[in-house]
Amino acid sequence: MTSLDPTPDAGTPTYPPAPWTMDGQLWLSLFRVGHDVDERRPRGVYGVALVSYEEPSPLTYSELLVARVVKDPVKAVSITDIWVDSPASVAGGRGLWAIPKELADFRRTSERGTVRERTSWSVDVDGRPVVRARFTDASHVVPRVRFKGATWQPPIDDHRDPVTATLTGSAKAAPCRSAWEVAPDGPLGWLAGARRLASFRQTGFRMTFG
Repeated sequence: MTSLDPTPDAGTPTYPPAPWTMDGQLWLSLFRVGHDVDERRPRGVYGVALVSYEEPSPLTYSELLVARVVKDPVKAVSITDIWVDSPASVAGGRGLWAIPKELADFRRTSERGTVRERTSWSVDVDGRPVVRARFTDASHVVPRVRFKGATWQPPIDDHRDPVTATLTGSAKAAPCRSAWEVAPDGPLGWLAGARRLASFRQTGFRMTFG
């Protein structure tokens, strides 16, 4: 149970009040899932993103998320699966916006040449692989563009109603090349056979969420 009190009980991670103003980088691929997985994960297109939230963000951490677009009751993105490596982010995401964050271990390496940058990610949960991903992009040389959107989440934990949150920001964004390995026996095994449609990179994003 997450407390939103400014002075929570001992042992409860503290987190910033909403909204969060975040800086960082994002790598995103779109996948088409051809079958219904369960009620929350019907067939359709899903975005799978790896994110690095960096200084001067109030919380700095890594994140893996899976989301899909919903149109009812509002047009927004709904996050179905998400892991981070920050207990404070877990508490804040679940307590403020009903985002079902869990903890995982992340590793990332990057190598930048004159134009292109190569990045590798790995994510494990309880010592078991979830995903491995590699990206090549040149997004740091493109102009900055603005973006906006919203998330819609069904209730979890202490929430009794769905929660909608808005986001606005800007980033240097461009298509990129990607290669993914999804562990068939991991928590995202239902994505292992999905067709990858496209991949994108956001460099130096600045975003206000919530």
